[in-house]
Amino acid sequence: MTRPQFVSREDWLLARKALLEKEKTFTRERDALSAARRDLPLVLVDKEYVFDTEDGRRSLAELFGPHPQLAVYHFMFGENWQEGCPSCSFWADNYDRLDTHLAARGTRLIAVSNAPLETLRAYKSRMGWSFDWVSTAGNGFGIDFGVTFPDKKDPSGRGYNYSGNDTVHSEELPGVSTFLKLDDGRVGHSYSTYGRGLDILNMAYNILDLTPMGRQEDDLPYPQAWVRRRDSYDAGAEV
Repeated sequence: MTRPQFVSREDWLLARKALLEKEKTFTRERDALSAARRDLPLVLVDKEYVFDTEDGRRSLAELFGPHPQLAVYHFMFGENWQEGCPSCSFWADNYDRLDTHLAARGTRLIAVSNAPLETLRAYKSRMGWSFDWVSTAGNGFGIDFGVTFPDKKDPSGRGYNYSGNDTVHSEELPGVSTFLKLDDGRVGHSYSTYGRGLDILNMAYNILDLTPMGRQEDDLPYPQAWVRRRDSYDAGAEV
């Protein structure tokens, strides 16, 4: 990477103010984008999904609890996997202790994976997480919402991240989906995002983006090649 040059405080201030104008423009554009996201129409979820949870078998509508909104993190953890995805684990380190804040705005956040509940429970304990995590119990939820691809094929034809590609590089990929429950009990799918659309949920990345050296990923074989599970960095990880 090209290192920044040392300048006087006055010259730095001029450069900082010029960047500030770009940041303000970006903030206004982001607010407009968020408003457009909120204006998306709903798709009725009429399939009867049932999940394995800590409180027993629950439908999608029941996962909302008392709240009208549900945010689902599609955590990459296949039915026969022994560990969760390192990158999804990197993201999940951001989700603890948000429940009270989200509840104040009528929202519940949960993670959903294809692995059995007992496997999820053991991994959750290992990582020290407390957020809610449920198993699809083979109900097809991951396939229908574009994150599970049996034999690395997409039967829907939509492709990961709406790419239209029917072949993907993994049987499990990450995403976030949001839902709204109406007063009459109907559940609507509002939004899903994948790939780089998930960056906003990762505080470590957002902090690194503020630093002079940034994410330091340009010379890696793939962007997150440096990422390890939180309890594995002392086990010979390259940094």
